[in-house]
Amino acid sequence: MSPDLPPVAPSVTAALVAALSPRLRKRLDAGVAKLADRPAVRDGGTVRIAVDDTTDLELHAPGGVVTSADAIRCGCLLAPDCLHRAAAASAAPVADAPEETDGATAAPAPASGASALGQAPGPDLPGPDFPAPDVPGPDAPAAVTAGERAAAQAVHDATATVLEAGVDGAGAVLQAELLRAAHTARLAGLHRAAASAVSVVTGLRAARSADPAYRLDDLVAAVGDTLRTAHRLPHATGRELAALRGAARRPYTPDGSLRLYGLFSEPVLTATGYAGAVTWTADAAGRLYTVSDVAPGGAARAAGAVGRTVRMGDTALTHRELSRAGLAVSGATVSPSGRLGAGAGVRAVRASGAAWSAEPLERLWAVPVAEQVSRALDDEGHDLLFLDVTLTGTVREASGDCLLADCGGVLLRLAAAHDDPVLPFRDNLRLLAAAPGARLRVVARLTRAPLPRALLLAATRPGDPGTPVDLGFDRLLRADLPAPAASPAAPTTAADEAPLHLLRRRVGQAVSGGRRVLAFPDAGSADGGRLRAAGMATAGDLLDELRAAAADRSRDAFGRLLPADTARFTRAWLASACYLAEAERALCTAAWGGGAMRDVTAPAPAGGR
Repeated sequence: MSPDLPPVAPSVTAALVAALSPRLRKRLDAGVAKLADRPAVRDGGTVRIAVDDTTDLELHAPGGVVTSADAIRCGCLLAPDCLHRAAAASAAPVADAPEETDGATAAPAPASGASALGQAPGPDLPGPDFPAPDVPGPDAPAAVTAGERAAAQAVHDATATVLEAGVDGAGAVLQAELLRAAHTARLAGLHRAAASAVSVVTGLRAARSADPAYRLDDLVAAVGDTLRTAHRLPHATGRELAALRGAARRPYTPDGSLRLYGLFSEPVLTATGYAGAVTWTADAAGRLYTVSDVAPGGAARAAGAVGRTVRMGDTALTHRELSRAGLAVSGATVSPSGRLGAGAGVRAVRASGAAWSAEPLERLWAVPVAEQVSRALDDEGHDLLFLDVTLTGTVREASGDCLLADCGGVLLRLAAAHDDPVLPFRDNLRLLAAAPGARLRVVARLTRAPLPRALLLAATRPGDPGTPVDLGFDRLLRADLPAPAASPAAPTTAADEAPLHLLRRRVGQAVSGGRRVLAFPDAGSADGGRLRAAGMATAGDLLDELRAAAADRSRDAFGRLLPADTARFTRAWLASACYLAEAERALCTAAWGGGAMRDVTAPAPAGGR
């Protein structure tokens, strides 16, 4: 996937790939790889790629997005039935559907966003667009229609095919089939299923292109949410049906006059080709509001967006200035997620800000940590944590070193929110590792994990607790550390995880390598017994069924292998993924001091559940 290309609507990619002959379809992945190595030149709303010395390929996106097949033009002799047009659409980011209706720039997830199974994602991964209850439109049917049922089945079948093939086997053709299903679902009003399906394609492209921002957990969550939504929708009613349908747009509602105080800014950098900044603010009661500036672009735009002017009313504040100052807004309009509208009737002027250690912002850190974690896990608003911590050292994980910090007696891991070298997250984390014993006030995004873990977004300076730092934009200096700077503690080895990782690993392997990886006789044959021995009988049974479904291949009378039972394997995988989501939620709550963990479907002890 090339961030230099403009986003392409899912329907365009699906149509171009469907028009290819069977012979050209077999060559499509090679064509995508070839185009990825060719330079792209942008001229206004047109991007031009030199396919060879005599042939140019053009993508016309005057509004920033390619919205029709005719907007991709090739100069080769086989055009318009050539491979190049489909390859370009398959190499470009997938366009997100617009969400906002009040003049605000749509903001996909920030750089640190990650989807969670069971949440209702936005067009990309949730972040500033945190999940909110979806409200059906006035014309939404009370029951599932035949069209919705057919669209949900199409999404389910296309996603199951991707799961069967795994990342390596889910090339551009299978991706286009999933995009076609996503487009059908959106036309049928199934916006959540469509958005989830697009997230799966985005994750597949990131994995296949070795994007450093790719995370298997994000792809597993996207596949799980897509399958769960498509599986449940035909049987849902009432509020559940409304939530599973999702909403095409999140309407803004009037909110009168607001007095807001800047908190911090974070970069937005999505795999779908959008970049920018989101600035978080709070009112006197502690409710959070966001102001965003997001447009097609890459890491360079994300890094520079903090210096762009906030587009609201008459204010001339940049995002960096707003994160330290305040805002007085009249005629405010707000989306259900807390995003401020920028319509013509909105007026905003600069006002004084407040320190993190002063009212009204200090009350955000006064909320008990367990209560904050519970709110984030229950999707009640946002997933931010406001914590007071003391740095104690570092710990080495597969994705890199994390800070260790004491948070009220809880040993917390603070990880970099994004690894793109243009953003200073990782460099700032390394520098903070050289200040063991430093006491910090931080803002972090909760990570659902068996151990207390969060992505570090902003923090006070170790040597100046009154000055916060946006760790995705500002670079700490060694002079910012307390003097004399202590030597960083040696990284420790990650602690053993709960036995649940045995099931999590196989669920991830299925997405990465496909059904065939779990069909090998030695693919975790003893893991089910280990889970049962640890008191997780349901997890053990689910793992055994997942392996059995993967290996279930019958032969005909001539000894030839019959097609695999994709439906059984998909059901087994989805059951395991749903169990993991609930179990890991319980583990996360327990890790932060919110309760004990046991097998979530095991028989209740004497005396009731």
